[in-house]
Amino acid sequence: MSEVKAVDAASALVIDLQAQVMTVFRQGTPSLCYRISTALNGPAEANGSFGTPRGKHRIRALIGKDLPLGAVFVGRRPTGEIWTPELAISNPNRDWILTRILWLCGEEPGFNRGGTVDSMRRFIYIHGTPDTEPMGVPRSHGCIRMRNRDIDQLFGFVTAGLPVAID
Repeated sequence: MSEVKAVDAASALVIDLQAQVMTVFRQGTPSLCYRISTALNGPAEANGSFGTPRGKHRIRALIGKDLPLGAVFVGRRPTGEIWTPELAISNPNRDWILTRILWLCGEEPGFNRGGTVDSMRRFIYIHGTPDTEPMGVPRSHGCIRMRNRDIDQLFGFVTAGLPVAID
């Protein structure tokens, strides 16, 4: 991955569920590509499906600025913990949300916004995950997982309101 300065703001994110790749666009041109991990259950919009919702989204909130790599979140709040293999062993059933959170909001009423298909109410995020987890393989509970260094880099040039397309 190439180094990107924070002043080079992204204009959109495109998530390819089949390829397990996120592409960052700036002024309509692909500029960066990240390996990701989406839902083990595949694409799905319904609450309780544990699928990654498709369609047009926006980044609603950016959470975790200036926290260290591996910072642990529960309910979008940092716990004060930093992920380690030992912490993982002592908490085997935790779904690790680490480093940064980009909280997504659906833009398509009846498909990924409102009612039982609301991406924001489903707490769908782009977030860091333990570096021991594979990328390029669907393994999440619905969110888009990234390497901690990658989500930290991405966090530096995205803004609330940025369009995110998931297909």
